[in-house]
Amino acid sequence: MRILIIEDDREAASYLVKAFREAGHVADHAADGLDGYAMAEAGDYDVLVVDRMLPKLDGLSLIRSLREQKIETPVLILSALGQVDDRVKGLRAGGDDYLPKPYAFSELLARVEVLSRRRAAAPSAEATVYRIADLELDRLSHRVTRSGQEIVLQPREFRLLEYLMKNANQVVTRTMLLEHVWDYHFDPQTNVIDVHVSRLRAKIDKGFDKPLIHTIRGAGYTVRVGQGEGEE
Repeated sequence: MRILIIEDDREAASYLVKAFREAGHVADHAADGLDGYAMAEAGDYDVLVVDRMLPKLDGLSLIRSLREQKIETPVLILSALGQVDDRVKGLRAGGDDYLPKPYAFSELLARVEVLSRRRAAAPSAEATVYRIADLELDRLSHRVTRSGQEIVLQPREFRLLEYLMKNANQVVTRTMLLEHVWDYHFDPQTNVIDVHVSRLRAKIDKGFDKPLIHTIRGAGYTVRVGQGEGEE
């Protein structure tokens, strides 16, 4: 599972990240509501674990905003507010589960796994619009915009960006690009990928404050908000 923990208590968040990773899952952390909202909106997470009392944007407002944007990622709310009325407010805001503090990690893990299974079992159609931060790609109209500004791409550039955005926040290898974007099942021993990524990066990232297309040295490429370790 890919889990996003939105928690302002850094010690508690560090514990959760470590515990989820030890259980074999991928865990990211956001320390306030605004960062959490941006990561939840842009990232491909299986479950969000959201503290209710957050700086900048409280947990319930964060969840409502995600639901208004039709982002249906399951949410488990963590809160020291554990009365019935508090739990009802959390669920009505769009939360899928509510766990009062203090809690046992084993119970938290079990609840997160249940939410993930429910989502996996639910029928879903492939998205027709991909969004990463302020970048949007419409597969049906073949239209790409960033911050509302239309970006004209060549057909191969569009396919490249589409595949990267479909696999946002994951490392996409050169072999994967050759097979899915160029329909090659062999290495042509050319720099065709480097050339197209460079052209795409010039159109997508040039002139904007935050680059979204990153090179992972020795591995491949990724589209994500923020630059991680080993990324260019």
